[in-house]
Amino acid sequence: MKAELFDFQEAAVAELRKAVLAAREQASSRDPRAISFSAPTGSGKTVIMAALFEDILFGAVGLPAQPDAAILWISDMPELNEQTLRRVNQVSDRIGMGRLVSIDAGFDRERLEPGVIHFINVQKLGQDKRLTRQGDGRTWPIWETFSNTARAIPDRFYVVIDEAHRGMTGAKQAKEARTLIQRFLLGHPESGLVRMPLVIGVSATPKRFNDLLNHEKAAKTVHKVPVPVDDVRASGLLKDRIPIHHPAAATPAEMSLLEEAARAWVRMSQAWDAYCAAEQEPRVWPVLVVQVENGTEQQVSRTDLKVALDVIEKAIDRPLHEGEAVHALHDCGELQLGGRTLRRVDASRIDEDKGIGVVFFKTSLSTGWDCPRAEVMMSFRRAEDHTYIAQLLGRMIRTPLARRIERDAALNDVHLFLPYFDADAVKTVVEDLKDVENAPPAETGSSRELVILKRRADAAEIFAAMVGLVTYRVDAARAQSHLRRYIKLARRLNLDDIEPAAWAAATAQVVDWLGTELAGLQASGTLDKLLREMTWVKISTTTVGTGGDENGDYVTPVREYEIEASEADIERQFDEAGQRLGEGLHKAYWTANADRDALDVKAEAIVLARSHAVMARLEAKAEAAFNALYDKHKHATAKLKEKERIRYERLRLATAKPVEVEWRLPERIEFRRTEKAPAYERHLYLEEDGRFRADLGTWERELLAEELADPGVVGWLRNLDRKPWSLEIPYPTAGAERPMFPDLLIVRKVDADGSTDYQFDILEPHDPSLADNFEKAVGLARFAERHGHLFHRIQLIRKLPSKAGGERFFRLELNSEAARKQVLPVTSNAQVDAVFKQLAV
Repeated sequence: MKAELFDFQEAAVAELRKAVLAAREQASSRDPRAISFSAPTGSGKTVIMAALFEDILFGAVGLPAQPDAAILWISDMPELNEQTLRRVNQVSDRIGMGRLVSIDAGFDRERLEPGVIHFINVQKLGQDKRLTRQGDGRTWPIWETFSNTARAIPDRFYVVIDEAHRGMTGAKQAKEARTLIQRFLLGHPESGLVRMPLVIGVSATPKRFNDLLNHEKAAKTVHKVPVPVDDVRASGLLKDRIPIHHPAAATPAEMSLLEEAARAWVRMSQAWDAYCAAEQEPRVWPVLVVQVENGTEQQVSRTDLKVALDVIEKAIDRPLHEGEAVHALHDCGELQLGGRTLRRVDASRIDEDKGIGVVFFKTSLSTGWDCPRAEVMMSFRRAEDHTYIAQLLGRMIRTPLARRIERDAALNDVHLFLPYFDADAVKTVVEDLKDVENAPPAETGSSRELVILKRRADAAEIFAAMVGLVTYRVDAARAQSHLRRYIKLARRLNLDDIEPAAWAAATAQVVDWLGTELAGLQASGTLDKLLREMTWVKISTTTVGTGGDENGDYVTPVREYEIEASEADIERQFDEAGQRLGEGLHKAYWTANADRDALDVKAEAIVLARSHAVMARLEAKAEAAFNALYDKHKHATAKLKEKERIRYERLRLATAKPVEVEWRLPERIEFRRTEKAPAYERHLYLEEDGRFRADLGTWERELLAEELADPGVVGWLRNLDRKPWSLEIPYPTAGAERPMFPDLLIVRKVDADGSTDYQFDILEPHDPSLADNFEKAVGLARFAERHGHLFHRIQLIRKLPSKAGGERFFRLELNSEAARKQVLPVTSNAQVDAVFKQLAV
C-alpha cells in the first residue's frame, strides 16, 4: 500500500482476512456466504478494502493468494464509482490502473476478467439498459456474466456492495419484489442471476444489510467485522469536534450568521497558513460550504445567492477571486450574479481544485463527496431539514492532513452555522450526529459549550519548568512485533537523514541474529531434522480392493515413503516466513547468504521463522535494540516537525506495554463546559475572554478551593480523560494495564536561595466505594516510585468523617517511601482502607 494505514485500519484488514478465508472455503451459489463490514463514516472504508484486495490477489499471512480472483464493486452512483476507482489506484501500489475496470455499456464478456476489480453502479442495471439485454451486438447480458463467474469460481468471486444500507429493505422496498442490489443477495431467476456466492457489505451501519440477510434465500453464514467508533476517534483521521453556532432564539439572522461563518473561514485559513508555514507542510486551502434553500420554477434557490456573495465579500474584506466561489447545484449550469460568474463543479472534484474556497449547494453533496478541506459550513435550511445537515457533516469532517494537529486544537474543529435553529433544534442535530450511519464519531455541541483554551499569557515560566515531566501512553497504538518496530525505526532514521546507515546496520544485525540462531539449532542437533521435515513430504498409501476376504474386500498394508517438497511449496513457505519476520528480513537473510544454494537458505529462513523459541529470542533482542536506538536519537527526533515526530512516537507506542513519554502541553487545547459553568482563577489555560470556566464535581471544587487558598499556588490544570495531551498513569487490573487520568495538577512557586522554582503536585480525589481503588493506588505508587523526583506531591484523596466533626479531605501521600511500601503490595480495597486509616492526613 502507498498509504500508511492507521492502527484501526490494519486491525480491520486483519479481521477481514480471517472472514474472507473462512467464507471462501465453503462459498457457492447454493450455500452463499456474506461478510458484513461496518465502519463509521469517514474511517477510510475504501482504503481498508483496497488493502484487503491486495491481500486477496497477492496473498498475506494466513491468506493464500488468489491472483485469478474476480472482484465486483457495486455502488448506487456513477460518480461514487469513479471516485472509488481513483481512490483505490491512489492508495494501492500493487493493483494499478490495469486491474481497475469501470463497466460501461460496451462491456461484453462471458465471465468477469480474473485478477481485475470491476466497478458498476445500479443505474446501469435497469431493464431498459443496454447492459442487461442480449442483441445489438451483445452476446452476454451482464446478469449472465455475473452468474457465469459465480458458477465458475465461487471461491474467488467477491461482490462488494458499497454503502450496503442503500437500496435495501425499507417501508417502500418491502412492497416491491426486490431491488437491483437485492438480486445479488437473493438471486433473480427472471433475469438469470444466481445468488452471489460471497458478498461483502460495506457500510457505516450494517443494520439494513443484516436485516436483508435474514431472508430465507439469503446467505445463512454471515461474518461480521465492525470497526469500533472509539478507535476511529482516537486515530486523528477525523476532526475532534463540531461546534454549532446558532442564535439563542430562532430569529431571521441568516445573513448575520453567514457573515460570521465567513469570518470563521478566514480565521481557519490564517491558522492553517501559520501552522503549515511553521511545520513546512503543503498549504491547506479551507473551504466554506454554504447550503442554500430549494428553488422554485422561477428561481434556482429561494436563498438570494447574490446577496450571499456580497455578505461573504464584506466579511472577508476583499472581492472573491474569479472561480473562488462555485456551486454544485444539479438543476442548473453556470450562473451570472451581479457581474460575477458562479461556475458549476462536480462534487467529487471540489477537493482537488485548490482555487475553490466557497461552495454553494442544496442537498446533493452528502453522497459521493469527500472534501477534507471543508472547514466551515453555513446552512440556510430550516430545523425540519436537520437530517440533511447531519449527512453532509459526515462527508466534511476528515482532517486535511489525515492526522490530529497537536500544536493548535482549533484546527481539529469543523464549524457549523445554523441561523434557523434555536437551542432545542440544535439538540436535534446533536442527536442526529450521534448516528454513525450519517455522521462520524466527533464530539458535537453548541459553540457556547465547545471552546478553545490558550496558554495563560503570564505562565510562560511555568510551562518552561514543566519540560522534563513525564506521562505514559497505554494502548495508544496497535502493537507490532519488535522486529518490525526496530527495522521501521532504523529506516525512518535513514530517510530523515538522522543516521543514514541505520537501516542497513539494523538489517545486518537481524541477519546476524538469524545466523546465530541457526548455529544454535545446529549445535543442538535439531537443525537437520527440522530441515528434512520441511523439505520432504511423507506419503502413506493404502490400497483397497474387492473379493479378498469374507466381506469380499481386501486391504493391503500401508506403504509409506517420502518425496521431496516442490520448489513452489518452498517458495510459498518462504513468503510466509517473510510475513512472520516482517520488513523483508527473509530476503535480507537470503541475500546475505547468496553464495550458498538458494533453496537451502530459504529452507533455513522457514525453519527459523517457524520456531516459537527462536522468534521469542529475536523479539527480545529487537526490543532492546529498538529502545537503544530510539534513546540514542530521541533528542534529534524531538526537534523534527510535527508530522515526522508523530511517526517516531507511533513506533514507540506500538507495543503492548505502557510507554513513558515526555509530557508536552500544546499551545491551545479543546474544552467543554456548560454556558453557566462557574469561573475559576489561576488555571493554566484560558478562553479568549481571559477566564476559565468548568463544571467541576463537588469533591474537585472543594479540593481546588483548599489548594487555591494557598497564595503559593500560581497555577493548576484540569486534567481531562483520553486527550492527546492528558497526564496519563498506568495501573494494573485483571492482568492488564489500564490508563488513569488524575483530576488535578497543582503548580506552586517556590523562592529559595534567591531563585525561583516551581513544584508540581498530582492530586486524585477518588471515591472509596469504587472497585478500582486499590488498583489505582498501586498505579500511583508505582508512578511515584519511578518519577516521584519530578513531582512534589502525588496524592490519592478521599473525603471521610473527621474526629473534629463533619467531613474532611484525607490525603495519602504516595511520594512518601513509607506509604509506597505499604501500598505497593495491596490486593484489595480493604487493605488500602487500612493504609488510609494509618497514614492519610
